[in-house]
Amino acid sequence: MSTTFFNPEPNDEDLINGWYNNAIMSPQEASNNLRKIQEVLLNKSPNLLPEYLDNILGQFTQSTNGDVKKVLVGFIEEACKYDENLMPKVTLSLLMLLNNENVALQKRVIQSIITLYRRMLIAICKASCVTEEMETAWGQMNEIKSKIIKFIDSDNDGVRTSVVKFLETVVLLQSYPDPNESSKNDFTLEDVPLTLKIARRRKLEEEANTIFDILIKFNGSPHISSANLYICIGSLTHIGKNRPDYIEPVIHALVELTSNFPPTLSMTQVSTVKKKLKTEFISIIKHPAAHDYIEKISPILIDFGLTQNEINKMIPKVDENRKYTKRTLSPDTQERATKKPRLDIAENDPDYDLVVKQKQALEVNENFIKDKLSKNLTVELVLKGLYDVPSRMPSIFKTDYAESLKLGPAGDIGIVAKLLSEQMVEAGVGPGSKIIGKTMLIKDKLENKESKKRLRDEDDEDEVKSEKLKKGKLKAPRVKVLKLNEITRPLDKKARETLLLGAIKRLLKADHQSNKVIRQKIITTVAATFNDIVRENVLSYVLEDIKGHLDLALAWLYEEYSIMQGFSRIPELRRSSRIEQSYNTLLSSFVEAAQSDSLTMSRLLLESPIITDQVLNQLKQVCKDENNCEWGILLLRDLVLRRPTRQLMFLNALLENITHENMVIRECTISHVVELHKCVEIRQNIEEYVRKCLEYLGTVQPPDVLFGFAQGRLAGADAWNDDIAKACLEGYVALLPSNQSLIHDLAKIYVQTGADTKRVILRLLEVPIRLMGMDSVELLKLVQECPKGSETLVTRVIHILTDKGPPTAQLVKRVRDLYNTRVSDVRFLIPVLNGLTKSEILAALPKLIKLNPVVVREVFNRLLGVHGDSAITPTELLVALHILSTDQVDIKTKMKAITMCLNDKQVFTQEILAVVLQQLMEQTPLPTLLMRTVIQALGLFPRLSGFVMNILQRLILKQVWKQKVAWEGFVKCCQRTKPQSFSVLMQLPAPQLAEALTMSSDLREPLKEHLLNFNDNQRAHVPAAVQEVILGPEADSKPPTPVLAPVEILKTEPVEPLPPGMD
Repeated sequence: MSTTFFNPEPNDEDLINGWYNNAIMSPQEASNNLRKIQEVLLNKSPNLLPEYLDNILGQFTQSTNGDVKKVLVGFIEEACKYDENLMPKVTLSLLMLLNNENVALQKRVIQSIITLYRRMLIAICKASCVTEEMETAWGQMNEIKSKIIKFIDSDNDGVRTSVVKFLETVVLLQSYPDPNESSKNDFTLEDVPLTLKIARRRKLEEEANTIFDILIKFNGSPHISSANLYICIGSLTHIGKNRPDYIEPVIHALVELTSNFPPTLSMTQVSTVKKKLKTEFISIIKHPAAHDYIEKISPILIDFGLTQNEINKMIPKVDENRKYTKRTLSPDTQERATKKPRLDIAENDPDYDLVVKQKQALEVNENFIKDKLSKNLTVELVLKGLYDVPSRMPSIFKTDYAESLKLGPAGDIGIVAKLLSEQMVEAGVGPGSKIIGKTMLIKDKLENKESKKRLRDEDDEDEVKSEKLKKGKLKAPRVKVLKLNEITRPLDKKARETLLLGAIKRLLKADHQSNKVIRQKIITTVAATFNDIVRENVLSYVLEDIKGHLDLALAWLYEEYSIMQGFSRIPELRRSSRIEQSYNTLLSSFVEAAQSDSLTMSRLLLESPIITDQVLNQLKQVCKDENNCEWGILLLRDLVLRRPTRQLMFLNALLENITHENMVIRECTISHVVELHKCVEIRQNIEEYVRKCLEYLGTVQPPDVLFGFAQGRLAGADAWNDDIAKACLEGYVALLPSNQSLIHDLAKIYVQTGADTKRVILRLLEVPIRLMGMDSVELLKLVQECPKGSETLVTRVIHILTDKGPPTAQLVKRVRDLYNTRVSDVRFLIPVLNGLTKSEILAALPKLIKLNPVVVREVFNRLLGVHGDSAITPTELLVALHILSTDQVDIKTKMKAITMCLNDKQVFTQEILAVVLQQLMEQTPLPTLLMRTVIQALGLFPRLSGFVMNILQRLILKQVWKQKVAWEGFVKCCQRTKPQSFSVLMQLPAPQLAEALTMSSDLREPLKEHLLNFNDNQRAHVPAAVQEVILGPEADSKPPTPVLAPVEILKTEPVEPLPPGMD
């Protein structure tokens, strides 16, 4: 408090801490707080960024708010732009965010990766030393890249658009630039150092080619959207203009698109795409690299509305095209070609003309070979020439090849063209033969003849000698055999071990890529053959990087397994050791080192020759960890499927988790068990296990097998609780849709359980019962048999089945039979009320309205058509409630049921109530609650006042005063409807009117005033006896006419009055 007083302006750390805590406590404000944190960390106090970065990533990467995650991605992108050294720390978070199913978040991550991928590649290439952290981050970035490439098939247009832009960036980064155009700011494959091991130029270039093919394929997809096609055309054009090596397939793809537009595009969209193609073709034809494709592009531009003149103006000048034409000569050769041939012979020599022609023919042939010699043609020539290659290399080839090496490096096309041109001149083939025909080269003619003759003679002598040796005519000289034991002495044990370990260490540090298979075989053989010191050194090397040395680890395991099984002889140095224990220790060490890496662990256990019990226990521990249980249980499932010899062992290990205390572990296990239940060979084992778990519920207290470290419950329990009961039930209930006959065992156990466990069972039934459906034979059988004590279970099942739709005829039949023969509880009928006949509903109605008010409301909902059509109408229902006998149901219950109906104004409208009252008036005797319903209807719908007056008049005709309850209701109704009811009251006989005024004294004075307002003619129609009752002894005196207040229609709130006679 004092700090706040003396320091009114908090520092940046306090601000950041406050915003960070607010973001955690108030998720709805987390986005704004995170933006504030970003603003301070990046623009005001960047020195605090490393301190807070890990906390921000750890907290908000796991947020459930998509907006917060998008803000986090922007924060990561800006932070990496500020400091590229932070990229290794954020790649894992980006990978997790990309795996989120939120489409908007995926799109935002891809957009940020477009920038970060370029920056990471540049940073790695410029780094003086690639650290392990950078290598890990580059691996994670490659995983992100692979996932983004798969998003090219996403269902969302925006995601696909972002993917196309990312793929364009990767192709430009991982390809060689245009040699004739230099851009200092453009990073290309030439900037990748040749010594960089984690990103080799060749692999990057191959990946760029693959991605480019994906873009080409996506561009030609028949189902591509107009927006994606628009972006893809622009990306391909950009790649072709910046990387001329790709311009040919780009032009081919765009030309093909002009004649094959996707059928999903509308006419407007096709028009838009054509405009885009026109723009891009114009930009391509202006590029010098497109010179060779002008004839292909021009007709398309003419179709798009351009003239030939306009096209010619766009074509670049010839000088610009020259630098893009195919380079047929090296610079040195071009220089030589422009000069006059240098002759090594005098002009007066008789062979001078022949030498000149030969040199001209050589140059023509050489240029022809350079133009035509491609990789495919070279391969064809080599394959055809293999048949003529002799078994032994001739000496003349050695000499010729040595001479060719002097001209330059092997494989140079200029040197190859030169050698082939000489052979073509001597053979009289090729374009040079038109100049000179077939002739032998004059250059060093005699010397060549003598040397070639001498070499051929040597070859002949060698062949003769070899033939004589074969026939035994010429004996080889005897050579004395060298024996090391005669000239050396044995080393002592310590020196041998030192030299051995030195050799092993050099072998382990050797280049991993060269002779990988041979190196791996040597290491595994040495490790499996020599003593424990050697084994420990190799093991330490493998464990340093188990992921990178996984192939070596597996090869070593197979070497140990072959020795353990007797396939290989036990080495001399290991005869005293326990071979079985060695394999177990080795595999256990590998598994312990790989526990944090799911992919390495999975491959290790799936490809190992055998899984020991100790290693299986290690895997079980992984499955008990909530953070790793998902991939650990998945690995157990794969072991069940892929290792049939020990299938039951892995299945039992998996099933142990089906009753685990942790809900995440339990749900993950159940999902895989349900999938495994489809396998016929293990189905019975799974059902036996879950049935055993179900049978535990029939015991007095939970068994000990449900407790302990393996089950996540360290302390036992004396009684069942909801969590333990749920753990035993979930696995069994999950299998019900797959094997519906299991429902009968559940019903038997249900009878044996207590009330709390019964409630758990009823809650868990909803999902599987819905999946089984009303047509399930087993469910119909359960309803038909209904074991004693399982009535509530069967009722719950029927309720679930009929909750979303009307019951089937089969279900109604079985419920009806059950109700009529065995179970008299009317609650069984509630779910199938829509399927019963009208008479059956009316027969059950007295029992139904006696139930709990909530249940009665459900009954009325089903009868009034909420769950489907009903056999009884609202009018019939309300009339039936009124005429129920008091022997069947008491008056208060009827009152509550009728009030519940009347409160539903959407069903019981003014028109329906009028029909109901009309039908009740026709009943003899009048229903007891008639007048109560009339009063309630009038309160709910005041417009019924005229209709009520009609009813009152008809009641006078029916001599309502003869029924006490109805008569009292009549008087109350008149009292509530005054002054409209005065005319009705004056129609009563004088004795009954006097009784009515006595019952309701407050009617006398208003009625008297009403009568006094009559003129003589009106009063003449009122019987004298009635006037006397109203006016009393002063019937003849005529008081002054009072001014009456305007008549208002009765408006009362809907009330629930007691029936007449029960006030």
